[in-house]
Parts: sequence; structure tokens; C-alpha cells
Amino acid sequence: MTAREHVRDLLDFIDASPSPWHAVATIEQRLQASQFQRIQESDSWSLVPGGRYYVIRDDSSIAAFAIGKQDLAETGFKILGAHTDSPSLRVKPQPVLDSDKLLRLAVEVYGGPILATFTDRDLSLAGRVAYQESDGRIASRLLRFDEPLLRLPNLAIHMNRGVNEDGLKLKKQAELPLIFSASVEQQLPADRFKQLLERASGIATEQILSWELNVYDTQKGAFWGDDQLFYADSQLDNLASCHAGLSALLDDNALNSGNTLVCAFFDHEEIGSESCKGAAGSFLPDVLERIANSIGNKPDDFRRALANSFMVSADMAHAYHPNFPSSYEPGHKVIVNQGPVIKVNVNHRYASECVSEATFIRICQQAEVPYQKYAHHGDLPCGSTIGPIASAKLGIRSVDVGSPMWAMHSLRESAGVLDHLYMIQALRGFFSSR
Repeated sequence: MTAREHVRDLLDFIDASPSPWHAVATIEQRLQASQFQRIQESDSWSLVPGGRYYVIRDDSSIAAFAIGKQDLAETGFKILGAHTDSPSLRVKPQPVLDSDKLLRLAVEVYGGPILATFTDRDLSLAGRVAYQESDGRIASRLLRFDEPLLRLPNLAIHMNRGVNEDGLKLKKQAELPLIFSASVEQQLPADRFKQLLERASGIATEQILSWELNVYDTQKGAFWGDDQLFYADSQLDNLASCHAGLSALLDDNALNSGNTLVCAFFDHEEIGSESCKGAAGSFLPDVLERIANSIGNKPDDFRRALANSFMVSADMAHAYHPNFPSSYEPGHKVIVNQGPVIKVNVNHRYASECVSEATFIRICQQAEVPYQKYAHHGDLPCGSTIGPIASAKLGIRSVDVGSPMWAMHSLRESAGVLDHLYMIQALRGFFSSR
């Protein structure tokens, strides 16, 4: 596939995944198409060399793995970590606000989105509902409204004269509720909302008990620029890394390498990873230990496997923006379409250290892929990733990398077409290397 074809597939992947729950469902479909078998955490595992498996925790975190034919204790795991969630707005449990003949939905900020980018967009809802089945069991189901359902209109400049000088500032409690309908006197607002959920999910309103709903942009991803070497979509941070990792995992050379390969895609990175399915939880350690146990490794062999393992934490990187040169560290301006970025921070906000950096550089060199290095501006606080969290829990040497992008945490982010292919090629090389 060409670089453009890979990005076209990425845009389709993102457009099918308007929430972390949908992202895992999309990943699952692709895994099943490559003969990966779903196994349950509640079952006993019986894994075989050459087998392909995946396990899902609470609908929005997934670990896919291929069992290698080499001695696991000697060769270790090759792990790719990324995250399925993106900064967004989430619907509150009692969301309907009825005033001034309009219905609005109350929302809460999830993570650190650029709130101004949600204004004047064609927004809708996607997520999951929990409901009671006829036998009393609790189940969940995905739902999605494809059509624009919500809007956050800007205040006219005549009433906000300083917006172009001071920037758009939105009060999270009072100014974020989203308009979704006109008020109808004959109908209770709460009933109107539950009917919306019934329409999208196919579940009767009396069965619906709770929900988790993500606000998303209905505009599809697109190529842009005079030479079409850039692309834009929502959730590039971090579904682009998930797509690159999954594409590398499903490559024939990787699957036939004899290595034990793991792709772990976590929810809740944007809010700190402290959950049962986040990178700070037990999900990845549980999966790795059960793999080792199932193929007959002793406890000491599992520890040896961890000592011989390597993890690539893939999360998007800050591309240099020429309109704002003072925001970047001199000498560390990473450029779009110039290759994967190795992210370095001496306070270990990224997991990279000199040996793991060198390891990834060698991978790029062998794959004939260019690479770049990033350090954050000294006067600005640095973000973090799942890398330091997962690496600390497991004691595995790790490196933090990502493709450069603009407008991180905007509802409409941008990146370079060539970089996505470069990242896939580098990760293929990682999975296939001896």
C-alpha cells in the first residue's frame, strides 16, 4: 500500500470509531479478519505457539497478541502500547436542560480538549448504554447517532468584542451545554432523551439503566494541502498510533517472525490511566503473565521474559508550527513528513532513555525510515504518556515515540501523510526484528 492508501485506511478507521468503545470494536473486526481469536479473562487460557488471540476489558481497552515459536524467556515480549481515548466532552447522567423553549445537554470535560474547537461544528453522540435483559442480567451495547444532533453556537462578535484579541474562553459549567432540540410542552425532557437512546440502540427505554456518551465531530477525515500531503480528522491523538500499531502487528513478516507480539490499547490515558482498564491498572501485567503461564513458563521464566522484553509507547508528537516559533525548544523542532519522533524528557514524563532511544534509532535505520528527536520547551509543562506508567509497573525497557502533528487536542487535528507510513514501517521492523 502507498502512503496515501494507508492514510485513507486510517481515516476510515477513525470515522468508524467515534468513541473509545467503538475504537475497540473496529480493532476487533480487523483482528478477526486476520484470524485472531477472542478469549475471555474469566476463562482458563490454553494458548499455543503460533496462535493469535485478543482480550477486551470493559469494552474500551484491548490487548491483541501473537504467540511466538521462540523461547519466551530468552526472547521476551515485543510490546506496542497506545491509547483509545481522546479529549472530548461527555454527557452528564442527568443531562437535559429545559429553558427558553430550547433543550440542551449538560456535558463534562474529559481530559484536556481545546474547547473553542467544539464551537460551530456539526456534533453528535456515540458511546454505549447499559441495560437490563429479560433474564435480569446487565449488558451493554454500542450506539451512535450518525446525523448532526448537537451544536455549540459561538457568541456573536458584537457581544464578545475582545474575542480576537483575548481568545475564546468558555465557562465549563454555564457555556458548554449543547443545543439539541426545541422544547415541547407535552413531553418531559428526560423522556425525550431516553427516546433518543432507544432510537439509536434499539433497546426499550424502560430497560436502559445508564450510559457513557462521547461528543464527536461528524465531519469525516480529509486530505488537504496543494500536494495533498497532509490530512485532518478528529482523534488523531491517539487513534493514528493505534492504527499504525495494528497495521504493523497484522503484517505477515511480523506474524511469521517467531516473536511473541503484543499490542495493548488502553482507555483513560487522557485522564491519568488510573482505572481497572488504564495503563496504570493490572490489564497488561495480567495479560503478559497469563501468556507466560499458559505456554508452560515457570514464574522465574516470566521474570526473565520481562527482562528481555521491549516496549514502544506510541503517542502523537508536537510538530513545529512556524506561526508560533517561541513555543518550541530550539534544536528540537520536529517537522511534519520527516519521520517518527523519539520523545525525550529528563524528568521521565516520557519513558525514553539513551539505550531505548538507540534501540529505536537502529530499528528506523534498518527499516530505512527517517527519525527525529523532541524535547519540550523548558518554560512549559510537559505532557506524558502511558510509557512511564506501564514501564514502571513491568520493569520493561521502553521508548516513547509518535508521529508529528498539529493542533493536538483540537476537535480537528492535522498530520503528514508520509509520517503515517514511516511509523508503520518502523513498527513492522520492531515486531519483526530478532
